[in-house]
Amino acid sequence: MEITKLYEKFIQNPVIIHDSRKIIPGCIYWAIRGERLDGNSFTRQALDNGAALAVIDNQDYLLDDRCILVEDSLVALQELARFHRRSLGIKVMAIAGSNGKTTTKELMKRVLNEKMNTFATPGNYNNHIGLPLSILQITKEHKAAILELGANHAGENAFLCEIAEPDMGIVTNIGKDHLEGFGGIDGVEKANMELFDYLKKHGGTALVNFDDERIVRNTTGIKTISYGMNDGAEISGEIISMFPTLSAKINDSIQETSYEVNSQLFGSVNMYNILAASALGSLFEIDPWRTKNAIESYVPENNRSQIIKKDSNIYILDAYNANPSSMAPAVKDFAAYPAQNKILILGDMFELGEDAEKEHKSILESIEYNKFTSVALAGNNFYTFKNNYNAHFFIDTESLKKWFIEQKFQYAVIYLKGSRGMALETILD
Repeated sequence: MEITKLYEKFIQNPVIIHDSRKIIPGCIYWAIRGERLDGNSFTRQALDNGAALAVIDNQDYLLDDRCILVEDSLVALQELARFHRRSLGIKVMAIAGSNGKTTTKELMKRVLNEKMNTFATPGNYNNHIGLPLSILQITKEHKAAILELGANHAGENAFLCEIAEPDMGIVTNIGKDHLEGFGGIDGVEKANMELFDYLKKHGGTALVNFDDERIVRNTTGIKTISYGMNDGAEISGEIISMFPTLSAKINDSIQETSYEVNSQLFGSVNMYNILAASALGSLFEIDPWRTKNAIESYVPENNRSQIIKKDSNIYILDAYNANPSSMAPAVKDFAAYPAQNKILILGDMFELGEDAEKEHKSILESIEYNKFTSVALAGNNFYTFKNNYNAHFFIDTESLKKWFIEQKFQYAVIYLKGSRGMALETILD
């Protein structure tokens, strides 16, 4: 089916669902083949549960005139999303980088909402399937969109840009994430700079982390707005206080003003997320005080720098994900936290490939240097060092949880961080 005709069907039924268990009446069921399951096989179930239409790519499931047969349903979804993005005619900001993408996205959304109705990627809908589904949720009521790009292999950011067609972009930082897929830190840099390559080619604007040398050296030929804590950045900042949450002074040389932000975020790395949101506000000429209020209104959730008070303890739950570039400064920040009873709980960092042993050892060495009341570590990578360092080592999160319950910690500040697969948040259940 031609994309224009498919788009007409979408306009009539503007809700797309690719999980047959989550069908709502009147939606379009989009059958996608996965590694384990073929979405086509659930077509009848989806239609019986109320889907108005089903887009399929297997003729065996062409049940009736409610089924739309395409050559490849995933490609059709991506092409539909690109067509929809073009029809909207709005400004699109794309976010790539190693750390802080989601927090930056949420802060930016709040800042832009001060001036216009802004859409932002829901949850982690940021890959080759999630991004198109995100774009197709944008409506005529939205005047801008902030889209997160999720990549773990070379070429993926470039591909996602061809779908999102961003006018602006930001690479939050170049760090040690997905080293296995990217083939090392140089591969991380090259993959993230695919966003800047797109902006350069299409006359877009880049928000540039002025403190990240690997980013700065890739900005030739691009329109930029710089932010950072070093001299020379157009939007600069300094940390006033980190505890219990981050307070900062922002200097905006573009709008010739300065202001203080008292965020609800923990950790020095969040300074760059705040600066990025401030830079976007300046780009859109939003009153700095409205930018300040927008940033201060953001309350982290979903295991990202969440501060939870439970019984007599304070938990800093930062267990959505982890890599060496985020875990190392987090350990250092928590070591400086002004509390007598500090419990550090860490889980393995995933997708580090041949660097896994070296990077986990580096974290252990930083823990030895910074003293805590108690340290507990879970996962195969950390467990390898159980005889070499003074800490409690556990093969998995469940074992650590049993130990944690037995300790009955009271009046403690407890920090939890690990990769998503470690599910450290279950310790609080």
